[in-house]
Amino acid sequence: MSELRHDWRIEEVNALLAMPFSDLMFKAHQVHREHFAANQVQISTLLSIKTGACPEDCGYCSQSAKNDTSLEREKLLPLQEVIDSAKTAQTQGATRFCMGAAWRNPTDKNLERVIEMVQAVKGLGMETCVTLGMLTDRQASRLKDAGLDYYNHNLDTSPEFYGNVISTRTYQDRLDTLDHVRNAGINVCSGGILGMGETRQDRARLLQQLANMKFHPESVPINDLVKIEGTPLSGVDKLDPFEFIRVVAAARIMMPKSYVRLSAGRTDMTDEMQAWCFFAGANSMFYGDKLLTTDNPGESHDQQLFTRLGIQTEAGQPGSTYL
Repeated sequence: MSELRHDWRIEEVNALLAMPFSDLMFKAHQVHREHFAANQVQISTLLSIKTGACPEDCGYCSQSAKNDTSLEREKLLPLQEVIDSAKTAQTQGATRFCMGAAWRNPTDKNLERVIEMVQAVKGLGMETCVTLGMLTDRQASRLKDAGLDYYNHNLDTSPEFYGNVISTRTYQDRLDTLDHVRNAGINVCSGGILGMGETRQDRARLLQQLANMKFHPESVPINDLVKIEGTPLSGVDKLDPFEFIRVVAAARIMMPKSYVRLSAGRTDMTDEMQAWCFFAGANSMFYGDKLLTTDNPGESHDQQLFTRLGIQTEAGQPGSTYL
């Protein structure tokens, strides 16, 4: 049985990423089978509850007010619209409903409205997740009291490369928010974005940061950069697909009990690439045709892919039959 470690040395992570591809896949798949059903994927749906006009300068993001992407600013969605979206997601097999707001950090007034959304979605019998930016200890505790299951706050990349992507929030700010979430007793969802111009060493350092936390994140989203016109990172070279798959495999080996999620960027992935990711240990994905403001494969395509691969949804609809 693979052990849970929190003391990974960077040399070990680099060695994992440098393994012959077949050897790395074999090792990752063995670890995956020790802890999860090999042909089962957890489905989440992501809804933007407040879009645009974010004061942060994240170089990849269409919602930053500092990036000229022509994205229209929208107010916080009405509660009923969120409930209706959650019900639709549930009928399509999603077990977790994630809500994202383009804030640097929520005000207490806005947090009250998000809490209403969390409670309403929980009332449907779904797991809840939100991403709202930075949190204080008190805000995290209030979300816990409301019944929030997961809080997403990505590290994005390595500490060394981080300044090339974002200047308005420090790496330590992100780690502090994750500490507040963990201390409140909320499950942590934290991962990164690949293909932003970083090196393999940066990808190794990101994995090291995540795996060496006192507790591994319960959910580790791995995003492939979606190049959006008007953002500073729109012109970077696309990451080699095999490199992306290697990171998924290393994440599975280093955090054997965490859900590893295929997140943004799936529209540019072939079915074969996604199949390799599932084999390498990815066992969660976002389902639905939109992720906040970027496109995602349609439900029908994902249903066909799951059927072709013999993949079932975790607590799917109905029972354990294929989507």
